[in-house]
Amino acid sequence: MKRVRDLVYIALFTALIAVCAQITIPTTIPFTLQTFAIFLAVAMLRDFRALFSVAIYIFLGAVGVPVFAGFKGGFGVLASATGGFIIGFILIPIVMILFYKLFKYKIWASALSMVLGLLLCYLCGSLWFGLVYTARSITFWEILKICVIPFLLFDTAKIVLAVILSDRLLRIGAVRRSLNLPDREIKRKAKESKEKPIDNDLERQNSLNQ
Repeated sequence: MKRVRDLVYIALFTALIAVCAQITIPTTIPFTLQTFAIFLAVAMLRDFRALFSVAIYIFLGAVGVPVFAGFKGGFGVLASATGGFIIGFILIPIVMILFYKLFKYKIWASALSMVLGLLLCYLCGSLWFGLVYTARSITFWEILKICVIPFLLFDTAKIVLAVILSDRLLRIGAVRRSLNLPDREIKRKAKESKEKPIDNDLERQNSLNQ
């Protein structure tokens, strides 16, 4: 049952990434919601399931399924000037999952891991962009002006939205249980139940004293 549920979540978030890829503003490097979907997937799943979701998305696009921005697919998209950013997507879940292992599920760690994962994705995409454009002289600063700087504000908003949305969703006990994550409410109630006998003894003693 757990294995089936894991497969369902992997398929669900793979589909979410593909759908968000089509919400786009076309430019040299298009503005999309792909990274938002990846942030949300990892923040919700927090383990190998998120990594598989991103890897499967990239694989589907590489073999020709039109899941990349603009309903594009095929190895040619990965080999293009912007293909490094798609390949760099895989670095985001790796960094985020590592942070969750080290710092558990603290919200600051989630936000910081998204920032670091995104920076690595920027680096991978920018280096790839520069290699493709070696036919003409282009400085690293020029690459940053094309590949990174225009996206900083938009990507910051995606990180904030992903952190807030995932935190709100994971406060719901049913969601946490279905994702096989520790249920805060269950832990709180268990703690309260352990404290109850002590409280009852105190009340009984007070009533006897009266």
